[in-house]
Amino acid sequence: MLGQSQQVTSACRGSINHLINKKWRVALYIPPLYREEDREEILAFLKHNNFPAIVSFDGERPIATHAPIEVAEDENGKITIYAHISRANPQWKTFGKQEILLIFQGAHTYISPRWYNHVNVPTWNYMMIHVYGTVRLLQGDDLFALFSRLVHNHEVNTPYSLESLPQDFVEKEMKGTVGFAIDVTRIDAGYKLSQNRNDEDHENIVRELNKREDKDSAKVARAMREKRQNSKHP
Repeated sequence: MLGQSQQVTSACRGSINHLINKKWRVALYIPPLYREEDREEILAFLKHNNFPAIVSFDGERPIATHAPIEVAEDENGKITIYAHISRANPQWKTFGKQEILLIFQGAHTYISPRWYNHVNVPTWNYMMIHVYGTVRLLQGDDLFALFSRLVHNHEVNTPYSLESLPQDFVEKEMKGTVGFAIDVTRIDAGYKLSQNRNDEDHENIVRELNKREDKDSAKVARAMREKRQNSKHP
């Protein structure tokens, strides 16, 4: 099976150029046709797929932890990602001043060569974003605020909140975690959605994907149709 890896791009209010991975700094290969550079699309993707793999280097090998995150941007368009892991997890001790990597996986699916109007080979369509940044550890009120927002975002329309719990209990639980902010330095966003196919093949791929019953195929089909429509009517 043939597939293509991915990469590229990013976001900032008014301009995304300062976060786009320059050609000589590319960490992941992706053909220019599959680069995603729409700021609002990228931010929405990060917020929706909010359980990335956080990858750092311990001096000998890469190590990773999956964790829930919060994406925020200030009035200047600066993007910050907030996260936490268990204090018993030694990965937090590796952060230091190094640039770490967050891998956000979106929908992906197999594309059959039977769906083309010509002889071809299998491939894979996908949506994925890699985010790089440097880490600042959070303590005290900043750490509490992180957990309070996280609970609030996931306990919508319920009475549960950190503020309603015994504060000595909350403080005890917080001591078992390490919270941190990731100041985003660059973003690689790759959406491989059959952009290289003619309208006939493209429409047939969408039709065949919609015949499947899995959610990823449906999401890829919808993204393919939206991307093609936007390319014709920017």
